[in-house]
Order: sequence, then C-alpha cells, then structure tokens
Amino acid sequence: MKTILTAVGVLGLMWSASLFAAQLGTEKTALCVGCHGEAGKGAAPLFPKLAGQNVKYLSAQLRLFKNQARSVPAMNAIAAPLSEEDIRAIAAYFAGQRPLAEVEKAPPEGERIYRVGIAAKNVPACSACHGPQGQGNAPAGFPLVKGQYAAYTVKALSDYASGVRGENTPMRAIAARLSEEEMKQVAAYMAALK
Repeated sequence: MKTILTAVGVLGLMWSASLFAAQLGTEKTALCVGCHGEAGKGAAPLFPKLAGQNVKYLSAQLRLFKNQARSVPAMNAIAAPLSEEDIRAIAAYFAGQRPLAEVEKAPPEGERIYRVGIAAKNVPACSACHGPQGQGNAPAGFPLVKGQYAAYTVKALSDYASGVRGENTPMRAIAARLSEEEMKQVAAYMAALK
C-alpha cells in the first residue's frame, strides 16, 4: 500500500510540475505570438508553427539561439536572457498545444518522398525519423513536421542544404540531395499531415 501511495504521490508531483511549467510558459511566450501565432499555431508562413512540437527539440533550439550557435538575430535577442527554467517552461507550453494541418490535399510526389524517400539519390524516407504521421520522435529530439507551413519547411530544408543550419546533423546531407522542386513537394505533403 505504501508503494502505491508513493507512486501516486510522485505522479502527482510530476503532473503539478508539468502544469506549473506550462503556466509559466504561457507567461513567457507573450513575445512569441507576433511571429509564431497564438499558442504557436502560426502567424506567417516563413515562421515555424510551434504548437505540439516536442519539448526536447524546442529546448535544444532555444539553447542554440541563446548561445548563438544558430544565428537568427531576432531569436538570438529573445533567447539571450532566458534561464534554463524559462526554456523548459516555454517548451512545455508549446508542446501542450494542438497543431493544425495547413492544407487539405497533398501532392502524391511529396507523399512518396516522405514515405519511401528517393533511393537513386540516397534520400531516406522522412517518416523514418519524423514518424508516419509527422509526429516526430520526442525521445530522439526529432521535430514534429505535420501541419507545418510549407514555405517554412522549404526554407528550413534550403538552410540545411546550404549549410546555414544543422551542423553535425544528417539533415545537411539529406537536404543537399533534394532539388528545390522535391523540397516543395515534400513540404506540401508535410503541411497536409494531420
């Protein structure tokens, strides 16, 4: 009985800590609305939607901005004063939001690239890391990609391909093997994933 009560108590504390982090995140995300939209659901196609994104990925990106290892001047300035507690709270808040699909219909070529890749170009299936429905892989820190603006995804892929982003990640090599049209097709497919 004591073990059960201890387990319930620990779960209650974890839930309370998560709730507190999400509440703190609500307060800390006021600046985010302008570019990322209310609750991270999107505001402009060149800025990523953050709703539903996993905590590990969001936290890592905020740390990269804070340390200026990823250079986006506005984000560097916003992240610079954030504490580790702030980063965890912001990530928890956005992770708790529900992402929305961007479009209803996706191009078949985009689905093919997402589901099976392009063997002739040594491009693996996107679903291998980002999941069959684009939900990402939270333990690995691979981002959710479903419902993302297609324009943002194309920009991200182009940044990886050019070496502007993603030092020491497989995405640099993978994106470099995609043509601009292939990037657009797979991005359109990801935007439609629900």
